[in-house]
Amino acid sequence: MKYRYISDSHTHSENSFDANDRVLMMCENASNKGLYSLTITDHCECQEYFEKDYRESISKSVLDISKARAVYHDRLHIYTGIELGQPTQDIKAAEDALSLAEYDFILGSLHNLKGEEDFYFLTYTEENAPVMLERYFNELLELAQLDIFDSLAHITYPLRYIVGNSGIKINPDDFSEIIDEILLVLIHNHKALEVNTSGLRQVIGKTLPDENIINRYRELGGKYITLGSDAHRWGDIGSGIEEGLTLLLQCGFTHFTVFEKHEPKMLPIQ
Repeated sequence: MKYRYISDSHTHSENSFDANDRVLMMCENASNKGLYSLTITDHCECQEYFEKDYRESISKSVLDISKARAVYHDRLHIYTGIELGQPTQDIKAAEDALSLAEYDFILGSLHNLKGEEDFYFLTYTEENAPVMLERYFNELLELAQLDIFDSLAHITYPLRYIVGNSGIKINPDDFSEIIDEILLVLIHNHKALEVNTSGLRQVIGKTLPDENIINRYRELGGKYITLGSDAHRWGDIGSGIEEGLTLLLQCGFTHFTVFEKHEPKMLPIQ
């Protein structure tokens, strides 16, 4: 292992609707790989929170994490997290979800536009893709302005499908102004930017965001970076994290961030 502190701060257990593996299995794999820390961030999609009774799955996730921490306390730092999806679409749902536990870490994310399905399910054309992205970044700016999360997840999420799966070319300069606004809000509010490494094992072949936005975040004064594999199966725990650390070094960062009880812990990359 090239780096001392390998930490995966974005993972999903069987307590997420789109994942299947037990928390203990995920922790065992993380421990075997020599990870320093693992944060379980099971899904909470706020726009459907009450309809699908996320209370049950969140409570189960928190309990499973507590049990795993007792088992692996001397081998792995395990943190209680949640991925809070679309909180601006139902703020009461977000507040209720956050009242259920004492989390270490809250990821803020946007998987779908208001009234739309997840970007995964949409069909893209050269005409509609830029329009959707403009809507996305404007809604993401609203999310960034909320003071209820620790790190903003995969801020180029739609590019997984627009660029990666559909092969539509996007000019990043068309969205540089709104992206700068988002980054400045994060910096002003002392929030972290997530570097999501899932893209490295997907068609797009890049982290989300890529080095251009990571560099821009540093240029604007950003210092808090979390790294997450977005693993939905035990075998992907820690996937791409070392590549992500190498990328951070190339972008001028000397530390990355892990959150414990919402407090940023700055860990040296080297």
